[in-house]
Amino acid sequence: MKAEVFLPEDYRPADSEPFMNERQVEYFRRKLLDWKNSILDDTNTTIEGMQDATRNIPDIADRASEETDRALELRTRDRQRKLIAKIDSALRRIEEGEYGYCEATGEPISLKRLDARPIATLSLEAQERHERREKVHRDD
Repeated sequence: MKAEVFLPEDYRPADSEPFMNERQVEYFRRKLLDWKNSILDDTNTTIEGMQDATRNIPDIADRASEETDRALELRTRDRQRKLIAKIDSALRRIEEGEYGYCEATGEPISLKRLDARPIATLSLEAQERHERREKVHRDD
């Protein structure tokens, strides 16, 4: 078992320190776990709300509106389920010591990018190349 890493409340990863040192890894691990827990809390609240909302609505317009809201909520939950899978994948990369490195080039992903999108697996340059290739294939 690893020793607990002390992380000051106001800690932010900086380019001046070694890339993916213990403090940076712990910072991103906590960030990912907090994000995951927040999504799971929202999901539980939604499920409870949807169970409470299963009622017979006589007015057809109100029922249609309720069904539309429900479908939107379910699509949102599906996106969040996929996001949780990406968060879990990032947490696995942390455990394996691969977090923070581009899957395409092996180069470090910028701390700024990881802070904004902690599930990123590609550097900004590799992501842009990937999106350009996708766009070319979509236009065919």
